[in-house]
Amino acid sequence: MTVQASAPSAMRPSTLHLPRGEWGTVLACLCAHFPAIAPDIWRERMLRGRVLDADGQPLGLDAPYREGLKVHYFREVPAETPIPFSEALLFQDEHLLVADKPHFLPVMPAGEYVEQTLLARLIKTLGNADLVPLHRIDRHTAGLVLFSTNPASRGRYQALFRERQMDKCYEALAPALPDLEFPLLRQTRLDAAEPFFRMQEVAGPANSETRIEVAEKLGEHWLYRLYPVTGKKHQLRVHLAALGAPILNDPFYPEVTAAPGDPDDYAKPLKLLARGLSFIDPLSGERRSFESGLSLL
Repeated sequence: MTVQASAPSAMRPSTLHLPRGEWGTVLACLCAHFPAIAPDIWRERMLRGRVLDADGQPLGLDAPYREGLKVHYFREVPAETPIPFSEALLFQDEHLLVADKPHFLPVMPAGEYVEQTLLARLIKTLGNADLVPLHRIDRHTAGLVLFSTNPASRGRYQALFRERQMDKCYEALAPALPDLEFPLLRQTRLDAAEPFFRMQEVAGPANSETRIEVAEKLGEHWLYRLYPVTGKKHQLRVHLAALGAPILNDPFYPEVTAAPGDPDDYAKPLKLLARGLSFIDPLSGERRSFESGLSLL
């Protein structure tokens, strides 16, 4: 059977090592392993050359199954909804790229988002398939995202985040807290909550830490500056909500007002911004600082 290879994708494929089973073909294994994807969709992808072997060659419908076989496949979302906001490229050199991400745009492909992600847009615009985000911010959060552009130096920059040598500053617009003294250090233990996409503070040794300052008092709402020491999921959102100042337009905290699959209300972006990044460059030894061009006000 002849497989028609489709045009190269800007995005790197996902990889699966075929699990143990009694299937006769790769197609049968994929259909069983991904029951949410209809068999006809897998057949159509294979006929377009969107399922590859370890050498990057298209696998046909009758390709024999083998346990542990490395299979590359390209994630696709039919009729992906365009996100009507644009990213900005703030800086680029041979090692790093800094982008300003708008609200609602995911950093990485996940779920219903593949092409409508910051990574996919940048790869398509710049033609650099080696782009890898060095950290992530929530889809609902706007602001700075730092990318590695060079695999050779990537590990040196990844270590900055792993070893907490990256200084991060966020801004949030939330209700005033006149009864508290600032700056304030919030140290609590965060754990998974219900529904599955939420986090919560629980009893036990602290595993999250945020320094909170007041940048500007604007009547019933204040502009806060947040300096996360740790990087737990939804850390800033949970910490402010626990203090009695949930970030404006937060759909998850303190209560769920919109689930992840609900349509976005573009008129009500989460008022959280990744404002600044600062670090000592591990290659040059120089202090480097970047600031978002976006504003919450």
